[in-house]
Amino acid sequence: MGASLRRRSPGDRRAIAHIDVRLHPDDRALTGPEWSEVGHRLARVAGIEVPGDERGCRWIAVQAQPQRLDLIANLIRLDGTWNTQPFDLAQRLVKEARRIETDLLLTPVLGTGERQAVRAVPSASAQLAAILSQLADEQSGPLATVRGLVEHTAHRLARQPGDTSQPTAHRLELVARRIHHIQQDLHTTAAHLPETAPPRVASTPSPVRNSARRAR
Repeated sequence: MGASLRRRSPGDRRAIAHIDVRLHPDDRALTGPEWSEVGHRLARVAGIEVPGDERGCRWIAVQAQPQRLDLIANLIRLDGTWNTQPFDLAQRLVKEARRIETDLLLTPVLGTGERQAVRAVPSASAQLAAILSQLADEQSGPLATVRGLVEHTAHRLARQPGDTSQPTAHRLELVARRIHHIQQDLHTTAAHLPETAPPRVASTPSPVRNSARRAR
């Protein structure tokens, strides 16, 4: 569910407001009470329904097609005055559409400005690459710490007297070398993993629209 508003020129007086609500093609079918909730929430955001105001605007919601709802309101109140709509009505409709999507578990649909603000999120491969890089890090990685301990032990054994000290020290040096090779392999593997995955953004051919006809 998206939201957009047609611009109007200064001094343009609209007698009839029309809010066109369309769901994403992949959305589930909403129930009657859910459509009613959508209509009332958007009407309140647009300022055409004010709880407790018995002299306010009269409006109706019509569902002539599946996945679509049309809100039509008379902007001349029952007391004869004009209804004043919020100056930031377009932004309010967009924000309320986002909240409705979350509350009713609908497919998120982002507008043009919102799509530009979306950043690529780390993929599973990117997260794995970060873990591998941390494991293989020469300065603070756990493998570097283990290799350092093995090398230190090998050096100490090499200075010890006895027939078994030298062979054991040599085996530990080979172990340290294998750990170093593992670090290099992890670095190479991490470098070949993709860094990010493109964000998944649903698109819609025709989001919520707001239009109006001039009074004659």
